[in-house]
Amino acid sequence: MEACRSVGLLWRLCNLLMAAFFGLAAAVQVNDPDAGLWVVVYLVPAALTLLVVLNPLVTALLPRSCIPGKGRPRLTSIQFQQHFLAAFHNHIDAENFFWRSLCDLHSAGCIIGTISLAYSLFAYTQGNILHEEEGRELFGLVIITTWMSLCRSSAKNPLGGIHLTAAILVALFPFVSWLYIYMNKEMRESWPEHCKTVI
Repeated sequence: MEACRSVGLLWRLCNLLMAAFFGLAAAVQVNDPDAGLWVVVYLVPAALTLLVVLNPLVTALLPRSCIPGKGRPRLTSIQFQQHFLAAFHNHIDAENFFWRSLCDLHSAGCIIGTISLAYSLFAYTQGNILHEEEGRELFGLVIITTWMSLCRSSAKNPLGGIHLTAAILVALFPFVSWLYIYMNKEMRESWPEHCKTVI
């Protein structure tokens, strides 16, 4: 019981770190030429992740028996209401549907952006992709997509083991990267002026 509580606390802490990272990433976009786009790209996962901190069950699904479909018997109206009320009673409600829908929509946009930036970078970049603004944007999208995937799968996979280890590594990665970049002045020399003044 105590182990489950500490795992849940560690999961919430990882989400709090990521919400802070996404919020900071949105804040440093203010002087970027396309700031509006990137502020939204980072604020959406910041809000979604903060919701996971406040209520980890927000990522849960409605029971499949509540949703009529192929291979499942059709439910009468009363049966559907009973299933839905039972799900609602167990903290699985419209908030979860909203969270999962927004998460899926944002992740799909980030995957499309990742593919587009990756193609552009690998076709035209000759040096280190981290020296290119698009390379840093690509890594931001990969972090967002990875974290949203971890959050979304947390409802069906028990926390612990590989899932929790991956969450800890992903949560620490952005902060370690920022620290490395902050200490590596040579790396920042080739950056555009708007990137140098934020850090």
